[in-house]
Order: sequence, then C-alpha cells, then structure tokens
Amino acid sequence: MHDLKAIRDDPEAFDRALRRRGLPPQAAAVLELDREHRRLQQVVEEMQARRNSLSREIGRLRGKGEADAAAAAMAEVAGLKESLPAAEQAEREKGAAIDSLLATFPNRPAEDVPDGADETANVEIRRHGDPRQMPAARLDAPRQHFELGEALGLMDFQAAARLAGARFYILKGALARLERALAAFMLDLHTTEFGYAEVAPPFMVRDQAVYGTGQLPKFAEDLFRVAGGYWLIPTAEVPLTNLVAEEIIDAGSLPLRFTAYTPCFRSEAGAAGKDTRGMIRVHQFTKVELVSIAHPNRSAEEHERMTDCAETVLKRLGLPFRTVVLSAGDMGFAAAKTYDIEVWLPGQGRYREISSCSNCGDFQARRMKARFREPGAKGTRFVHTLNGSGLAVGRTLVALLENYQQPDGSIALPEALRPYMGGAAAIPAP
Repeated sequence: MHDLKAIRDDPEAFDRALRRRGLPPQAAAVLELDREHRRLQQVVEEMQARRNSLSREIGRLRGKGEADAAAAAMAEVAGLKESLPAAEQAEREKGAAIDSLLATFPNRPAEDVPDGADETANVEIRRHGDPRQMPAARLDAPRQHFELGEALGLMDFQAAARLAGARFYILKGALARLERALAAFMLDLHTTEFGYAEVAPPFMVRDQAVYGTGQLPKFAEDLFRVAGGYWLIPTAEVPLTNLVAEEIIDAGSLPLRFTAYTPCFRSEAGAAGKDTRGMIRVHQFTKVELVSIAHPNRSAEEHERMTDCAETVLKRLGLPFRTVVLSAGDMGFAAAKTYDIEVWLPGQGRYREISSCSNCGDFQARRMKARFREPGAKGTRFVHTLNGSGLAVGRTLVALLENYQQPDGSIALPEALRPYMGGAAAIPAP
C-alpha cells in the first residue's frame, strides 16, 4: 500500500515510479478522490460539531425559558441525526475507493533498481561456479531432469496426470527421499547457521492475509480458493509475513527472521505453453521460505544478508549459479528491489530462477498495519518486510539431477546431502 501523504507531497515522484513499472500516471486520479474524500470528511465534521453545539444549546435555552428557540434547535438536531448517517456513509465509501485504487498499484522501485520493461534489462551482478566444469559437461548431450527421473523409474508424470491433471508430478523412492533431504538440509542451515526461527504455519489463509502481502485483490487468478473462504498459500511468505500483522513490535527485537518448509499452490495463470514438461512450472511444489521483519534503516543490509543465505545453499551443494538484480519492469508487485538467483541447468543449457529475494520496504507493512516503536518514542513506524526462497526445493532437485548426472545414468550426491540420504554417495542407475 502506498502512503497517501507522500503522493500529496510529491505526485510527480509517484507517477515517475509508476512509469518505471510500465504504468500510466495515476497521481491525478488519486488526488481527485482524496480531495473529494477530505471535503466529505469536513462536511461530516461540521455536521457533528453543529449537532453537539445545538445539543448543548438546547439545555441553556430551556433554562432561560426560551421554549420556541429550544424547539427549533431540537428540530435541527433531529434533522442532523437523520442526514448524518448518509454523509458518514458517503465519506466511508470515498475512503474505501481510495484504498481500493491504491491497492492496485505496485510498489515503487528503489532508486538503484535498473530501468527496463522486462527480464532483458536485468543486470547480472555476480556468478559462482563454472558450468563447463560440471560432470554433465562430459556427456555428449546432458539430459533434462524429467528424462533422468523417468529413466530412473522414480519420477512419474502420467500417474500424476491421472490423479490431478497437468502440471503435477510424483516422486518415488530415492527421489522422494532426496526432496525431503533437501528440505531438511536447507532448514538446518538456515536455523543453525543463519539464525532463522523455524515455523510450521497454516497452508490455508483468509483474505486479509493474502491482501496483506499483496496477492489480493489484483492477482486472485494466480491463487487457488477453496471452501470456507480460504486460499491455499502460494508461498510461505504469506503466513510468515502476516505473523506481525496488526502488531506493534519493540524496535530492540528487530530483525525478526522466520523460515518454513511448506507446499505452495499456484494456478500458473498465463503459463500456457511454458515449461509444460517436468517440474519447473507446476501447480503444487515445496519450498523453504525466508522472511525478515526489519528496521527501515537496516532493511537494505538485511536484503544482502538474505540473498547470501540463499546463495550459500547452492554453494554447499556445488551448484553453479548467477545472481541478477531485476529491472523495474520485471519485479513482483510488492517488491521495491529484487535479486534473482539463477541456477545452471545443463539439460536446458541455461540459467533458471531458483530464488527471488525481495525487499518490500513498508509496502506490505502498511497493508498489514505492522509497526514498531523506538525506545522512548510516542509514535510508531512501519517495519520493512523482506522475503526470499531459500530455496525452491523442487527446482533444487531439478538442478541436482541435471548437474550431477553421470554417463552410466546414476546421479551423484553432493557431500552436504549424504548424511540426509543414509550416507549414500549416489542414486544408482536402474
């Protein structure tokens, strides 16, 4: 949510931010609604003040024996009581119209975010590992993960389609254990080395939770709604960030850091024809999520730290990757700045996103009314919220299969995962 006062103070800056997002200027429309809302507020306040003044005056007039004047005042009070609810309702509706309009606008890009309309304007800032040195490079034609999984007999898309339709998968045996091992490894790393508190959140949430993190109202078609008014979570970012909704946090407790391993459910609206085979773009997948609630003065530093935590997972697994900063036109709705971490997939011969780490500033906090108070301060300020994948478990499994495939059809396992796989050094070929 945007700060209405900031739009009043500098409408050009607001429109400039929208243009960087590829959107037309909207400050004039917002300010027109704001002017009408403030006019209605003034009308209501004047009517309430007049009613209160007359109510006090009636007693004085009666005491002086001025019955006619008292009766006239009573009649005016009665008229005000009758008309005031309609004026109050008009004022509330105009205020709701402003909130509804503001809720459709994405966050302002940070000043150091590169301009650009889409991913072609993203800027690579670092690279780790050399894809040419991976074992798969010795193969004449590195295979994609779905070819490897099906050859092992441990990945079944046909059975998943019979059960649930397209964009689902079934893992069996060693691959099912590998998915579980990856999640356990990531959680252990983030909780023991990086100080994140593990949370087991609900997988279904109410409207207010998905509104708070910015998925509603604009992106309802990307979500799954179920009976009882619930939404299946598209990411653990939703319940984790909303842990501080409506709260006033002591500044000394910041930053708060949470992590969770959950299923994620996405309709993949608009994804027709994209990644139709395999595990890259599916309706249900698992992810280890990282969320930070930070002091505004330190959220940029926290953003760098979170990104490093996610990158460390790939380093420990020996997977080559690059990190890019997204352009203004490629960022998610709630983000002010985003780093994408892209892992190398030999089967596709390119880098693919495996984590997005975003600093949302106070954008989500305003929607959730999540605030903090400095010691000795009377007022409160909005916290900054950050989220990132640490990592998407399914895509990490994909990267392991493709990068650690061996000429005999087996899959080597990195040292870091072997304790979670019963000490096995490889998934053997069938």
